[in-house]
Parts: sequence; structure tokens; C-alpha cells
Amino acid sequence: MEQIWTVEPAQGKDAATMALLSRNLIEYGLPWRWTPGRLRRCISHPDYVALTARHGPTLGGFAVMQFYTRRAHLCLLGVVPSLRRQGLGGRLLNWLEESCRIAGVFDVELEVRESNRGAVRFYQQRGFVTAKRIRHYYTRGEHAVRMRHDLRRL
Repeated sequence: MEQIWTVEPAQGKDAATMALLSRNLIEYGLPWRWTPGRLRRCISHPDYVALTARHGPTLGGFAVMQFYTRRAHLCLLGVVPSLRRQGLGGRLLNWLEESCRIAGVFDVELEVRESNRGAVRFYQQRGFVTAKRIRHYYTRGEHAVRMRHDLRRL
């Protein structure tokens, strides 16, 4: 039987699990910046949208986006490896992009490790284009790719 995953706004109680997933899936090998306290503050802050994808108590994915006046920044998007390629990342991103449109924000940007080819490909398939390569963006000299998506383009 197929599991039904629900995408919904994150709650304060989700912060610890989201932080651990961020550390293991996104921030591996880097200093831990997205701690439970930081995520709890984002969850309750009006300039952020934080989401979870869950099946009952199991959290399979999450995302955090910060909104500015004219643009949005995708801070985090992670899906548990065994659940990838099942549409969870796309569903989280769809929700965030729809939130942008409703808010009248059409420019979305993010940074991703240049070495994370799967993530770069995922974002490209979703309409993001490489805007800039940032040398030594991450500690230990790892490079990043800044990607942008103009939501006015279909």
C-alpha cells in the first residue's frame, strides 16, 4: 500500500527533527548552522515559510523559505534519501512557489553545493537557472552554484 505524504506548515515541535535532517542531508561536513533554535525561530517568524512532508509522525522532507519585499530565498529543502524521486521535494517546492505568487514575489534564489549534481539537476528541471558560481562559498573551499527562478516564466 502506498504511503500518503501530507505537506503542511511546520510546527515548533518539528524544529529538532528538521535540524537533524538539515545537518545530515544538507550541512554534512559543514558547521551546523540550522540548529533547532534557529529553525524554531524561522517557523514562528512571519518572513519565513517552513514546511514538512509527513506520513503520520514520520517526517520525510522539509523546506524553509525566507521572503523579502521583491524576492524569496530558498534556505533549505531536504528529503530523506530513501524517499527521493517520489515527488516530495517537488510538492514542497510547489507549495513555496505558490506562496511566492500569492505574495506577489516572483524571483526565487538559492545556493546549492556545486558537487551536489542531483540537487542542481532537480532545480534545473523545476525552472531554476544558474546565475553564478561562487568559489569557496562553503567552509573547506567547496564551491556553490547560485540559482534563480523567475516565477513569471512558465
